[in-house]
Amino acid sequence: MKMNKIVRNTFLAAATLFISAPAMAGNGDRVGSAGATELLINPWARSAAWADASVACGTGLDAVYTNIAGLAFTDKTQIRFDRTNWLGGSGIAINSAGLAQRVSDNSVISVTVMAMTFGDIQITTVDLPEGGIGEFSPTYSNFNVGYAREFTNSIYGGINFKVVNEAIANIRGTAVAVDAGIRYITGEEDQIKFGITLKNIGPTMTFKGDGMAIQVMYPNTGELATLEQRSAAFEMPSTLNIGGSYDFNFGDMHKLTGAFAFSANSFSNDQYRLGVNYGMTGGKMNFNLMAGYTFEEGLFSDQGLVYGGRVTALSGFSAGVSIDGIVGKNKHALGIQYAYRHANPFNGIHTVGLSIDIK
Repeated sequence: MKMNKIVRNTFLAAATLFISAPAMAGNGDRVGSAGATELLINPWARSAAWADASVACGTGLDAVYTNIAGLAFTDKTQIRFDRTNWLGGSGIAINSAGLAQRVSDNSVISVTVMAMTFGDIQITTVDLPEGGIGEFSPTYSNFNVGYAREFTNSIYGGINFKVVNEAIANIRGTAVAVDAGIRYITGEEDQIKFGITLKNIGPTMTFKGDGMAIQVMYPNTGELATLEQRSAAFEMPSTLNIGGSYDFNFGDMHKLTGAFAFSANSFSNDQYRLGVNYGMTGGKMNFNLMAGYTFEEGLFSDQGLVYGGRVTALSGFSAGVSIDGIVGKNKHALGIQYAYRHANPFNGIHTVGLSIDIK
């Protein structure tokens, strides 16, 4: 009876998320009005390589971004380090690191961090518009703590809490948000998977700091006064993602996975994602080749970054490869991943990752 109740409540939650999708769909009047949009960047090479389509089948630390429920498939311990050259030629780098740890037969926890660096920027003022008085370095970061659980052999769920921080020398903004997701697996060989995840749900965010204040002088007395301006609040870039996947098993060594996902964005165009992953297992080596495509309205428009035209520099195509070598008596896995995402007018996005899976 208790298990039937869990299954019933899980499907009720899934139905609620599905029904809410139209309310979260892309809205032309809201494009570009959200903040903390770095939360929409996937920092992990393996899942980014097939267009974030693995909402229903992503596992390990990659699932922290695509669908936190997939974290429950971590064997024991996974450690990841990834670096992204974001929008080639822009000078922006993304560093990410994570740890996933199984804490019981049914439960896994994770801790991940992503940090964006923009290089050094000249400090300018009204009187010195050319700078020459110093530099500052903006930083964006988010810190995540996730939990996933296996409820039955077919149903998995998870929740991820995140703290978002954006700062320059004299202004800082901080906010919190949460992700939640579920996954359902069926089929004689567990080859059919469905997933739903609701991401970046949280209160509004504002900026505060000395940079919001200016000093003025009263003309009659010569006294100085500090006037502080209030920053307008902005919302988190919430999304609803629904996906499915199917595994084609060719013996014990070869597997081809096709995946599809739909992303309903509250503050941008909705997206359709297609991905394929070919995996080969042989001896002490695992090899995966991934490719994907993301389509959204106006993707091929030349109208520029306006609604009805393109609202993103990402141009749809992505691809990548991963190689995992089994080492030691306990068969630990050392892996390297690479992903490429096409961007226009930039030179593309390159992500390289290193993973350690401890059995």
